[in-house]
Amino acid sequence: MSAHTIATTRSAMGIPTGRLAVWWVLCSEIVIFGGILVSYIMHRLGHPEWGHQAAHTNLWIGAFNTLVLLSSSLSAVLAHQAAEQGNGPKAARLLFATIGGGATFLTVKGFEWTEEITHGMTIQSGGFWSYYYTAAGIHATHVLAGMVIMVFIAMAALKNRDLHRVELVGIYWHFVDIVWIFLFPLLYIAK
Repeated sequence: MSAHTIATTRSAMGIPTGRLAVWWVLCSEIVIFGGILVSYIMHRLGHPEWGHQAAHTNLWIGAFNTLVLLSSSLSAVLAHQAAEQGNGPKAARLLFATIGGGATFLTVKGFEWTEEITHGMTIQSGGFWSYYYTAAGIHATHVLAGMVIMVFIAMAALKNRDLHRVELVGIYWHFVDIVWIFLFPLLYIAK
């Protein structure tokens, strides 16, 4: 009897069903984030005064968090490579490093938001701050979701089980990083 369920061994259009499912989820996420980003850009073009509000974001914190997420993507790629080589424990360690990157990102974001909010820059302080907290908050929720899913996948990988899932969670994590690559310049650089 096979250790894989039928859902993981079937394929549609030559693509394993798990991978296809992740891509379908990401397509729906593109609609969500695409709507937020296009809406932000359109409003930003119509409200040049948002530049004054955006000037209060901390470019160095945003840049640090970008470096953290990109580094966590590297460990996700290396985890996938280890999984393909059948080395589940190594893949798990690398996934835990990726989770650490996500935790660092969220911790820094928490300190950043605390600082901004204590200085009066809340979600109600203007249009820019409303978009800033909404877009960055939805992104942070996706980072947290990815970390939680990754814990379960890493625990299975430690036992050399379901190693194909390492790739799937990596695809999701790279999407989260790509979203940040769009958010960073829009929220931190374009002042």
